[in-house]
Amino acid sequence: MLLSSQDSTAAEAMRKRGAIHGHSPQHRNSTRTLPLRVGTRGSPLALWQTRHFLGLITKVCPLLRQVNAFEECVIATSGDMVQDRRLADIGGKGLFAKEIHEALLDGRVDFAVHSMKDLETELPPGIVLACALKREDSRDAIVLGRAAEGMAAEDPYACLPHGALIGTASIRRQSQLLHARPDLRVEIIRGNVQMRLAKVRAEGGPQASLLAIAGLKRMEMEHEAAVVLDAETMVPAACQGIVGVTVRADDVELRELLSAIEDRDAACVSAAERGLLGALDGSCRTPIGGHAQLLADGQLQLTGLVARADGSFLLKRKLWGAPADAARMGRELGDSLRIDSPADIFG
Repeated sequence: MLLSSQDSTAAEAMRKRGAIHGHSPQHRNSTRTLPLRVGTRGSPLALWQTRHFLGLITKVCPLLRQVNAFEECVIATSGDMVQDRRLADIGGKGLFAKEIHEALLDGRVDFAVHSMKDLETELPPGIVLACALKREDSRDAIVLGRAAEGMAAEDPYACLPHGALIGTASIRRQSQLLHARPDLRVEIIRGNVQMRLAKVRAEGGPQASLLAIAGLKRMEMEHEAAVVLDAETMVPAACQGIVGVTVRADDVELRELLSAIEDRDAACVSAAERGLLGALDGSCRTPIGGHAQLLADGQLQLTGLVARADGSFLLKRKLWGAPADAARMGRELGDSLRIDSPADIFG
């Protein structure tokens, strides 16, 4: 669909009526007035992502900027409120979206912006992923505390002293790290980018941590990365670096508007990676990595990984195919990994 068509349709409707019709089950016969409400977490990174998204929307439809069509609605999520335990121990990564999607379903917000890697594999009934924004760098990076600074070498893990304490709440990162370096120790640290950096820098804190380079770049903190790990050394989380926007499934007008800013490459790779997650049916207790990329020859390459949290088992495979088959490729690779992995990994 042409951008100009979507732009004029949405803008004209809002200009003439000053409102658009609601489509949620609770609001089918009502009128939804401006501003449109955007649900988001309150971390600095989440707010950056939300404002980036709004910048893209208003670039496509400048009238939306002129009439102040959007309002940010910061929503506290369970995932943000509990900081001393792994997500797996309190209900899984869907806790970063649970309260936001409740607000979406009952009409308190009109759409929601997420780090797509934090979205549950199966969205709640009545909610759809309306668009994926262009992917930022998908890789992970090592950030070092004062005790380990200046020790980086050609080996990406050589910057980590023998027996070093690594702070991370990600069992995906933990499993790959311990598989390569079983001498290392791991403790849980959670929080936003700034909080985790502060913990690593603190006296007596962990000697290093791992963060998504996408978040560091968006926060203009890329200089904090001592080593950026390629996707072969550390397979990223599925959809890492991609911002996704969810809406109510029957909100046709917003779905059409959002299709104007969707990045086709991001939609393709996220379909493959989310297909992989769906086939593995993994929880936050299951170390899973998924990384898809479009190659120069037009093919889609998908890498999948499953492991034990302690690094004692790790299985990594690749699959190549046509971009149009992205979701099927994800399911196929996920099925292959599941069949050849010990049953206890998915327990």
